Amino acid sequence: MPRINDVLEPSPTKVILTVILIIFGLIILWGSFFVVNPGEQALVFSSFTGLNEQVYGEGMHLKMPIFEGAIKMNIRVQKQQETTSSASKDLQDVTTEVAVNFQIDKTQIVDIYRRIGKATVSEDYMQSQIMNPIIQESVKSVTARYTAEELITQRPKVKIDIDTIIKERMASYNIIVTDVSITNFKFSDVFTKAIEEKVTAEQNALKEQNNLKVVEFQAQQKVAQSKGESQAIEIINEQLIKSPQYINYITIQKWDGKMPLALGSGSLLSITGAQKED
Repeated sequence: MPRINDVLEPSPTKVILTVILIIFGLIILWGSFFVVNPGEQALVFSSFTGLNEQVYGEGMHLKMPIFEGAIKMNIRVQKQQETTSSASKDLQDVTTEVAVNFQIDKTQIVDIYRRIGKATVSEDYMQSQIMNPIIQESVKSVTARYTAEELITQRPKVKIDIDTIIKERMASYNIIVTDVSITNFKFSDVFTKAIEEKVTAEQNALKEQNNLKVVEFQAQQKVAQSKGESQAIEIINEQLIKSPQYINYITIQKWDGKMPLALGSGSLLSITGAQKED
């Protein structure tokens, strides 16, 4: 007959077994579903049948615990930055910093995972082994077409060329490139100094040209003024020849309305400057 203490106080073995069963049950329960967050899609890999072709959208989904695992794929637009050292057409060393915005083709997730793995936020096989070499080769190919100076002056065209090549090559891996940005061009110190000196020389030359134009304009004004004065004198002389009284008209036009302070003895001084006898 069992003792009362044995009934009320279970043995250590039973306690341990109970704890194990509870833990195992929680593991089974926890492993029976998975959650797909916004900006993700998921695949399920089975230890028996391999990769499931079904793609799971955001939300909670069921799976077989232990034998099936969820593979989450990032479908957001992500950014990959690369720094490439290459040579320009005129053999100048140039370091190009490029930022590529991309996202995986959501309709080809199964194929993408089979070929190149997950597209995660952190750098993985896709970025390190697929994207980086494509970006490096594309940038080197384009910069070799332009001189160092053209890389600066024709930057929008350079950007389009790099964008086109990267998009075409990424498309073969079902990676959609949404934008390519050239964040920086860096040249050797010698070339940079030469460019600065050239720009300074061009600015000084432009300044001298502007100064010369000002001098020429001022000279033209003086010539025009001299011609005007000369023409005015010719007109006055012609009028004096035609009518000696014209000088009186000019004097009246210029008279300030004030009478002379002194008059000559026995005579009146007209405003024209001619003397009149009493």
